[in-house]
Amino acid sequence: MVSIFSLVTGRPGPSGFGSASTAEQVTEGIDASNITAIITGGASGIGLETARVLALRKAHVIIAARNMESAKEAKQLILQENESARVDIMKLDLSSVKSVRSFVDNFIALDLPLNILINNAGVMFCPFQLSEDGIEMQFVTNHLGHFLLTNLLLDKMKQTAKATGIEGRIINLSSIAHTYTYEEGIRFDHINDQIGYSDKKAYGQSKLANILHANELSRRLQEEGVNITANSVHPGVIMTPLMRHSSLLMNFLKMFTFYIWKSVPQGAATTCYVALHPSLKGVTGKYFLDCNEFQPSAFASNEHLGKKLWDFSNRLIDSVSKA
Repeated sequence: MVSIFSLVTGRPGPSGFGSASTAEQVTEGIDASNITAIITGGASGIGLETARVLALRKAHVIIAARNMESAKEAKQLILQENESARVDIMKLDLSSVKSVRSFVDNFIALDLPLNILINNAGVMFCPFQLSEDGIEMQFVTNHLGHFLLTNLLLDKMKQTAKATGIEGRIINLSSIAHTYTYEEGIRFDHINDQIGYSDKKAYGQSKLANILHANELSRRLQEEGVNITANSVHPGVIMTPLMRHSSLLMNFLKMFTFYIWKSVPQGAATTCYVALHPSLKGVTGKYFLDCNEFQPSAFASNEHLGKKLWDFSNRLIDSVSKA
């Protein structure tokens, strides 16, 4: 386990990497030429850096993005640096069940393998808003859209793992903010209620859901004996476009916490490490911070809560699909 001391000082943890490590450093020497990866939100911030570094390691990268103009720019940026990069872009709006289903249909039609799914996209500290399907925006974008996406792509990942013998990996981007949530952890009975809504706690709730999802998925995959792992990561505190609803607060905080803020290459390191590093073969159901295992909150470690969230998420998607 990495310590708080290591977090602040940047000293490496047991993995040999720490908060100062970059995505390129943690993947140095890794050949991912036999890997196909989907990265949601890969058009900006740490998603773009993750896409860039995976492409640098010769993986075939599919950037799934809501804003296709940004995605086109991201692809061009990667190709300018690396002419031989294999990068494709596809439209995905995680706040829309219809868009998620359409994305999966379009991806399956390409008849590509799928080894790695990185559930990276997210929104943060939004004012209260409901999606087109009537679901609170942070919960649907950060958790429910990824939950559905993962479930719809699982058969493809299982087929790929079986046909190639290469371990599949699913990575959910969570946050240390999962510790700051509502009193009951997940507001199952009030998920879409404006009364009692807190933009910070709703974000924490969605990030808690990311860990619970990865843990329950890991448990199910192990039970099934499938060669796919599922883990969650905290990328670190990074100033990215995700901060658009809180720039004044974040700039104020940054003045007083400069020593724990990361650059984007450092912020993408843990994702890239968990996605590609050979030392994590077979490691599943874990939460990583600064490229090392870290103990999440009691809520995040609660298996009953994970199972309850899984069933709740399926019911929510069914209710939207039948509407």
